[in-house]
Amino acid sequence: MMLKSGNKIRIALSKGSLLTKTLEILDDCGYDISRIKTKSRQLYFFDGDIEFIVARAADVPTYVMYGAADLGFVGKDVLMEGAYDLFELLDLGYGRCKFVVAGPKDGSIDEDYRRLGRLRVATKFPGVASEYFEKEGIQVELIKLYGSLELAPLVGLSDIIVDLMSTGRTLAENNLKVIDEIETVSCRLIANYVSDKLKSNEIEDIISRIEKSISSNT
Repeated sequence: MMLKSGNKIRIALSKGSLLTKTLEILDDCGYDISRIKTKSRQLYFFDGDIEFIVARAADVPTYVMYGAADLGFVGKDVLMEGAYDLFELLDLGYGRCKFVVAGPKDGSIDEDYRRLGRLRVATKFPGVASEYFEKEGIQVELIKLYGSLELAPLVGLSDIIVDLMSTGRTLAENNLKVIDEIETVSCRLIANYVSDKLKSNEIEDIISRIEKSISSNT
């Protein structure tokens, strides 16, 4: 496992929808994140003993697990989909959405399963979907897609979908409904196991600042 020397802390930040709120919290904690806000192509930033890297959300747990970063901000959805050996320190509360099973408004899992004996499920999250249906005792054929999951049931590619939902508006606009809710997810602060032991004082200070920021803004 690769670990950096010294007391510097490296934090991996997820690109995309979580980044704006994450930067607000870090700014409120007193860290200089002004250069990250410039939207340049630079992905590696410094603020004294704190280093920041900006990476794809799906890569953040990997950076943390292998010690290339001590801490990371990432959605619980990413953690659920992968198998990562790391600490989940805080539920930060923002970026909240739900994993749901959804399908045509005039259908249900039970009806389709009795009729077909096996369901075709389109999803971006085969790990989450597989675990859910295994627990439910339902045989499924998983179809991995990378976007526009709502289209799959409409054109007959799948019977249902497993996806993240924020408001449900997109489902409704495509004549789909929520059949079941799997889990509510949000942004989490994660840590490398070894870093959590060797740099416990520095990490505890960061946690304290983040908790204070969240508390003062809720």
